[in-house]
Amino acid sequence: MKIKHFILATSTVVAALFFTGAYWSLDRVIDGIVRANANRISEAATRITFSAMYQLMSSGWSRKQADAFLRGMAGAGEGSGMTVQIYRGPSVVELYGEIDQPPLDEELRAVFDSGEALRRDDAAYARHVYPLLAEERCLGCHTNVRPGAVLGTIAVQQDYAGLVADARRELLLAFALLVPLAALLAGAAVWWVGRRIEGAVGQLQEDFDQIATVSDLKALAVAERNLGFVELNRIDDALRGLLDKLRGIAVDKEILTFEIGLLEKFVITSDVVRDWRDYVGRLLVEINGVLPAHTLFSIFKIDDELFDLEVFWFGPASAETKAQMEHYIRQELTDLSGFADPGSCNIHHHVANPDGARIELTEAEVALRVKSFFVDKPKIGGIVGIGVHAGVLDDETRYLVVESVLSTLLNVVGSVKAIYKYTRDLEYYATRDPLTDLFNQRVFWELSTYEIGRAQRHGYSFGLLLIDLDNFKLINDNYGHTVGDTYLQRFARQVQGALRDGDILARYGGDEFVAVLPEAGQEAVVGVAERVRRAIESLELITPDGTRLRATASIGIAVYPEHADSAKDLLMFADNMMYRAKAAGKDQVAIPSREDVVDIFRDISQKSVMVLEAIENRRVRPYFQPILDVETRRIVAYEVLSRIDLDGQIIRADEFVEIAEKIGVIHRIDMLVLEQALATIAASDHAGEVFVNLSPRALVFSEFARDLRRIVAASGVPPHNIVFEITERDTVKNLGLLERFLNDLKADGFKLAIDDFGSGFSSFHYLRRFPIDYLKIEGDFIANMLNNSKDKTFVTSIRSLAREMGITVVAEFVESAEVLAELEALEVHRAQGYYIGRPGPGLLPADWAPAG
Repeated sequence: MKIKHFILATSTVVAALFFTGAYWSLDRVIDGIVRANANRISEAATRITFSAMYQLMSSGWSRKQADAFLRGMAGAGEGSGMTVQIYRGPSVVELYGEIDQPPLDEELRAVFDSGEALRRDDAAYARHVYPLLAEERCLGCHTNVRPGAVLGTIAVQQDYAGLVADARRELLLAFALLVPLAALLAGAAVWWVGRRIEGAVGQLQEDFDQIATVSDLKALAVAERNLGFVELNRIDDALRGLLDKLRGIAVDKEILTFEIGLLEKFVITSDVVRDWRDYVGRLLVEINGVLPAHTLFSIFKIDDELFDLEVFWFGPASAETKAQMEHYIRQELTDLSGFADPGSCNIHHHVANPDGARIELTEAEVALRVKSFFVDKPKIGGIVGIGVHAGVLDDETRYLVVESVLSTLLNVVGSVKAIYKYTRDLEYYATRDPLTDLFNQRVFWELSTYEIGRAQRHGYSFGLLLIDLDNFKLINDNYGHTVGDTYLQRFARQVQGALRDGDILARYGGDEFVAVLPEAGQEAVVGVAERVRRAIESLELITPDGTRLRATASIGIAVYPEHADSAKDLLMFADNMMYRAKAAGKDQVAIPSREDVVDIFRDISQKSVMVLEAIENRRVRPYFQPILDVETRRIVAYEVLSRIDLDGQIIRADEFVEIAEKIGVIHRIDMLVLEQALATIAASDHAGEVFVNLSPRALVFSEFARDLRRIVAASGVPPHNIVFEITERDTVKNLGLLERFLNDLKADGFKLAIDDFGSGFSSFHYLRRFPIDYLKIEGDFIANMLNNSKDKTFVTSIRSLAREMGITVVAEFVESAEVLAELEALEVHRAQGYYIGRPGPGLLPADWAPAG
């Protein structure tokens, strides 16, 4: 309802009540006045009549005169509503006879009897009866009475019903004229008041209609004004006060939507890690959708005196503007208590929108509008500061949102940069041996497999060298691992220099190296091998104490396709030839003859028969190697290893696993070992976990999963205590099949681990794709980390990556107290190796003691 309608309705009701009350009041007043006047008139008429009658009677009037007087008085009031009637009493009738008069009523008789006047008011009339009393002077004519006797009465009656009705008609007429006039005046007043109110409200509405966003609210200026009414002025003052409060607390939906949308983009994915600079550039574009921001920068501490500054510009910036920004950031960093002179700073500028408007900023604009967030100590990834150059920061809400976004972005960018760095390092070390910087075993297998396919397509042969240092263990034992590592590094360079251009050298493990010689027959392969042997002979290393160290190597060769047609068979052949070189006196190149080929494959056949017989006679045995909780120093898990018991001679897995896989019985070995291992665990008081190696090749057998679940269910060992290890020993072409199998295991409650993590690039695919619980770091990195900074960096990177992903880390090849102490300092969770305990057929006490 509009105010003017409300006022009009209210005024109508009030007017109706007023006029009704006024009419009723006036009616009561008029009625009272008429009655009072009627009473006074009747009383006056009574007295006048009495006086006139007395005067006439005193003058000795005749009967005829008296009768005429009485008739005249009776008719005097005709037409005026008043009647005057004189009544004779009995004493007068006795002397003068009766006259024509109305019969006496009760009131008249009462007056004759009492001699007292009577006054009566009725609804329709007023009546006054006055007694005529005899006085001394009346006794001359009225001889039959004494003074005070009632001679007669005078009755005067005034009818005022008509008078009241006339008065009411006059009143109604007056009201009939007054009400339209009052209504007209009231309507005009309501119109005028309504117009004033609507005008005032309209002014307020025009002001508030301008508000569409919080920025409009803050820009709105409502001047103080007079709206014509005290109450409206008070409302206006209150609204302006409310407006001031809203400016301080209002939150722009646009800025909140921006913040929520931006935070949703803070999800770290592999694409973000890979292209993190593009990611930050896209964030800058997102920020510009809400507020103008020329620059977003981040600064990282690389080492004590080196910083990386990444500056992202929304558009191309002038050289002077870039310099101003660099100066500002350096100054901010210098002012922090935790940093002195930033020293050397690698600066990288990136442009998010190369086609955007050119950015030109003065030094004052840079210092005024940069919102930065610095920390006293480097955060994740070494990040120490982040900032944005925003054009609109006078809005407190936007200022808070930008501050919130920056604090979150600080950790996100730091995490992305850290993961990028870790991933880059890990990917590098996944293909490289960190000590010698040669390709590692995984790359060797990939390249040798690739070379076989290439040789098949082009119809040529290639060679393979297996180089094993002679008596290298003596160098480590007598001069320490530092000298041994240095020798291996020099050895790698020496061999690399002896190879041909295009030959591929890799460190297979420990002191074993392999070289792939593309497009080479046996004669060329032998020539290269001899050149390598001589280069190794000429290598000399002087120790810190001045000792001159020399070493030799035994080299076995194999040629594709003369000796084998697969990478594994080639390596197996070269390995056998290398052992023949050692058996012949070392420092030799073993050149295979036709008899050697027959003998080697006869050995392989004999080993295949041995493996089959071991399976048939259940001679496969589980051996348990303890895994230590580094913090509590308690044995919390065991890894199950496969051994073959050949009439008391224990044959290790590395001597038969490849053959078992080649002849397709590896899954039977896995099942035999698992069944016996779980029976041993169930019979012991070991309540921890058991790690079981799982060959990916076993997945091709449909009965494998069924047998696996059957054996676990029969053992009574809960699935959550069983950890299956997957390795990169064999590539799996169908990763989808492996993924489904591992997800099924995970759903059944089993846990998963990646073994030899870092030995191949596939580890990262496994880590991204599979629900992994444990990472077992490749043992070579652990064994050398005290003497090689790269190895230690690799271990630290894996530990950091695993911590970010909530994965437990197990370090292998822990062979000394010093290595264990370093793992504890690095906060690596678990340790495994000869120092913790060698593999054995039984379990150890939970309270660990170092192996003797």
